[in-house]
Amino acid sequence: MSGPETDLGTRSDTSRAVAFSDAIFAIIITLLVLDLRVPDVPPGHLLSGLLSQWPAYVAYLASYSYVAVVWLNHKAAFNRIQQSDRGLHWMNLLVLFTTALLPFPTIVVSHALQEHDNADQRVGIAFYALIGASLCAAWLAFYHYLARHPDLLKEQARDHFFHVERLRALAGVVLYVLAGVLGYLVTPLVGLVIFLLLPAFYAVTSAGLYQFRATRKITNRPRPPRG
Repeated sequence: MSGPETDLGTRSDTSRAVAFSDAIFAIIITLLVLDLRVPDVPPGHLLSGLLSQWPAYVAYLASYSYVAVVWLNHKAAFNRIQQSDRGLHWMNLLVLFTTALLPFPTIVVSHALQEHDNADQRVGIAFYALIGASLCAAWLAFYHYLARHPDLLKEQARDHFFHVERLRALAGVVLYVLAGVLGYLVTPLVGLVIFLLLPAFYAVTSAGLYQFRATRKITNRPRPPRG
């Protein structure tokens, strides 16, 4: 049986977790820009050199957008959390761990696309998709934990919020896997397009799927009376 005595030392407010997470996100975004460099070209060829680095710009845009919506999702989640326990801290660290990996596959994809080797491009896209799917899986675990521990949430938080959020995370896992498979087996361009579209989807729904009219009708539909 748990109570104030047994919870002592295992539960705390969310301020330190949020501050620590924000610092990690800031570092990750800073690391992303390090792959953008002045091209090594002869005098008079700067413009062509800058234009030839377009894969680096696209990879940066995809990853920056991804980290931005992760931060928005993180903010939306913690706005509904009243207390953190040890399990939630581990779930949060898992999200931060997978997010912190993003600069690496970003550089891999950027390098592969600039080298114009089709085999390396396919591997780079598949590798980025693997990290993206892992991050979505971490969010799935995070949301599942909160759905199973409603006592950590604020009283005004909707009961269905984290149950519905698991659908967004699961959709991300499926779509990143699909991007990796299509990018590897068909053409890397398909995977790259999906990488750019997914952050837009998560940005629009960062406040929760329940904000949308159709989803509200589904989640707020009264239960049928028991016979």
